[in-house]
Amino acid sequence: MKAHLRDIILIAAILLIGGIIALVLLLTRKTGAFVEVRVDGKTVASYPLSEDAEYDIAGVNGGVNHLIIRGGEAWVESASCPDGLCVNMGHIRHAGASVICLPNKVIVEIVAPDSGGVDVVVGQ
Repeated sequence: MKAHLRDIILIAAILLIGGIIALVLLLTRKTGAFVEVRVDGKTVASYPLSEDAEYDIAGVNGGVNHLIIRGGEAWVESASCPDGLCVNMGHIRHAGASVICLPNKVIVEIVAPDSGGVDVVVGQ
């Protein structure tokens, strides 16, 4: 009986800690201001989230991703890649969220207005 009580206490503690972490992450996330587009690691464009627009992004090897910005959200509507995973990644709007198309080497990321600097440099 004591082992079951300890198991229940352990599970409750893990759920409580998980809930607290989720709440902190939810309350501290920043609203994005711009959509930054990178192709093959190089930034090729930056668009404001506040303006509705549509763009065709030229990826590597002739690949194309169709980016839509509407209502403060961004998403990839269509892509020439064979798997289409980037199309299924959904709408993004918070800083740090991204849509990645590996075959076309396209990254669409939401950035906050004050995130202009480098946080960390790893390996040289």
